[in-house]
Amino acid sequence: MDVRRLDLLRELAERGSVTAVAQAAHRTPSAVSQQLKVLEREAGVPLTERSGRGIQLTSAGYALARSATDVAVALARATAVWDEFRNHPSGEVRLATFPSAGQVLLPGVLRDVALIPGLVVLCSDGDAELLDFPSLTADFDIVLAHSLKGARAWSGRGLRAVPLMTEPLDIALPRDHRLAGRSYLTPADVVDEPWIGVPVGFPFERILHDIEQVAGRRATVYQRISDLRMVEAFVAADLGISVIPRYTSGGIDPSRVILKPLRGVDAERDIVALLRPDVAERLAVRNVLSIVRRRAAEIEAAHAGQRQ
Repeated sequence: MDVRRLDLLRELAERGSVTAVAQAAHRTPSAVSQQLKVLEREAGVPLTERSGRGIQLTSAGYALARSATDVAVALARATAVWDEFRNHPSGEVRLATFPSAGQVLLPGVLRDVALIPGLVVLCSDGDAELLDFPSLTADFDIVLAHSLKGARAWSGRGLRAVPLMTEPLDIALPRDHRLAGRSYLTPADVVDEPWIGVPVGFPFERILHDIEQVAGRRATVYQRISDLRMVEAFVAADLGISVIPRYTSGGIDPSRVILKPLRGVDAERDIVALLRPDVAERLAVRNVLSIVRRRAAEIEAAHAGQRQ
């Protein structure tokens, strides 16, 4: 079987439509369909079937698509071995991130990458609450994503998830707030405060729900804002308190806003790098990922001792 046709089948399994595959492969839909039909003849069994106006994979098609992933991993691994032999970690690496992680991690990452001749990182950002970040691995080599404990949007999608850091989620208070002198806060301390929350359905909303459950009463949310910088500005203006990530809150003015650890609920999020398994074998990608991991470890180390 032709490796390129196998890769088209794999892309169909991941992207869901011939049109999406054609756009990614810079081909026409008819050309993609034709190549899939050739692959089907080579396989000797139906790989696709009609579904509404489009097509979907049969069980045999999904099985072969999984095999295509194994083939892609093997080819990428062989290429990486050759690149290592030549000591040639150059190439272009596409990286997608959510803004707060990008703000803290990427300046240092890009400075380090610039020291490696021929290695280039192209960055893109998007709102992790609004985008399906795991699906971006179809178009980006490395995708930085986050989730609260127990919530894994990338589970079961065949991706490699590389842990970068576990970030505490603190309570942001105006500097002169009555609770500002506490070393840490509990749900009972904060539930009755006015809240600057997140839009309904955003992950951080679960933290407030957990606070309500532990405290035994409802909180009052006066504003719902998705942008972290706006939330910080509202807290600084004494309009309410909020949940703020500790490491990636680089824009906070400590003379106006302070962060306090929250005890009594699981207030942490995991930040990970997501990669397709074949992409993870590329030497250029491995070099960039190593730099990202080192920078993430430095950020955690800089905050060591602050976690309560």
